Formats: sequence, C-alpha cells, structure tokens
Amino acid sequence: MLENWTEKLSRMMTKTFDLPSEVMLELPRITTIGQIHAYIENHQGLVIFQSNQLVLKIHQGYVKINGTDFVLKMMIGQEILLEGKITDIIFQEDITNPKTGGKG
Repeated sequence: MLENWTEKLSRMMTKTFDLPSEVMLELPRITTIGQIHAYIENHQGLVIFQSNQLVLKIHQGYVKINGTDFVLKMMIGQEILLEGKITDIIFQEDITNPKTGGKG
C-alpha cells in the first residue's frame, strides 16, 4: 500500500514540477536506432549478456532484448550501448529464470 502511495506521489510531482518521468519513477530509457543500436539508461544491473540476448534488472522487473551478433560497445554506471541485430524488447515484471523468460 505504501508503494502505491509513493508511486502516486512521484507521478504527481513529475507532472507538477515538469520533471523527467524516467528519473522520478525510476523507469529505464531505451533509445533505439533501427534494429542495430540500443542505448539503455537507468537500469539496475546486468543479469545476462550473450551474443543473442541481454537481460537487465530494472525497478519494475527486467528488460530482455533478443537478437543476434550482440556486442556491448559501452557500459558505464547505469548506461549501456548495445550493438547487433535487435529483434525483440520485452518488459517482464518477475521472472525466476531470466535465461528462458519463464517462471520457475
């Protein structure tokens, strides 16, 4: 209940003070250039990196990026630049096995 109240307060402050929502609500910002680059900001850690998959922890769960020929071009703090052929970007609230994307 406290979490819902905190989230509502953050949304209200974001609108009132015209603050960037990704910062106030701890949302990731993902910028893509076609299917070849993904620049991800405001993540909470690298969970999996393989040549065909990247999984990052985010405030609300995980973001999983699938594709081929992945190369991490940059990884500084909460920022990652991924290159390769991106086929999917998937947001998942709770996964116990991030490698398969399934539960349990």
